[in-house]
Amino acid sequence: MSIPASAYVIEPAAAATLPVEGTDGRFPVHRVYCVGRNYAAHAVEMGHDPDKEPPFFFQKNPDNLVTGGTFPYPPASNDVHHEIEMMVALKDGGRDIPVETALACVYGYGVALDMTRRDLQAKAKDMGRPWETGKAFEASAPCSPLIPAERIGHPTRGAIWLDVNGQSRQTGDLNQMIWKVPEMISYLSSLFTLAPGDVILTGTPSGVGAVERGDVLEGYVEGVGDLKVRVV
Repeated sequence: MSIPASAYVIEPAAAATLPVEGTDGRFPVHRVYCVGRNYAAHAVEMGHDPDKEPPFFFQKNPDNLVTGGTFPYPPASNDVHHEIEMMVALKDGGRDIPVETALACVYGYGVALDMTRRDLQAKAKDMGRPWETGKAFEASAPCSPLIPAERIGHPTRGAIWLDVNGQSRQTGDLNQMIWKVPEMISYLSSLFTLAPGDVILTGTPSGVGAVERGDVLEGYVEGVGDLKVRVV
């Protein structure tokens, strides 16, 4: 049932949406889940043992996903890091989704950056506090338009990389993910009721590092697409 505009006591925020490549359609974003340390080499560079950890997730806000080609350097931080990731967008959801049928929930894929205020995240870790200040700030997830899975299938291998100012920073392969896309969807659905419009950022390979104002970030996920972002 639609709610008349006059029923709101303040003006409601605009719905968060993502473009779909090659169409005028928009994908409505419901929630954003991010899997942590999903590439073994990245887990090691962050000081963790990937063989001893089950998957864990944190969240960004739906309107943190932006597609404008710029990333505004955020306040309250002097150590902002890039993390290149494949993005998964769901068209269906539910509870306790079997791994074997999980890919039927996927609408499409994209390329995203999980930008992180690393200094604030480190403080939160040291104090045993949540990560939102380090992860869920405005424009913290620059991303590409979505590509429907019916056009590209479900990528399971292929290069994922990020260059900064033309210099290689991150390189990896999708087949290096510890938890694959169907496993992530299934595991998440044991914790939450997944819904159409949910988005999952699937983790980053090793090589994360700081960015500065003026830097140009160019990312790529084989079979999915690319992303170019300037830090402003």
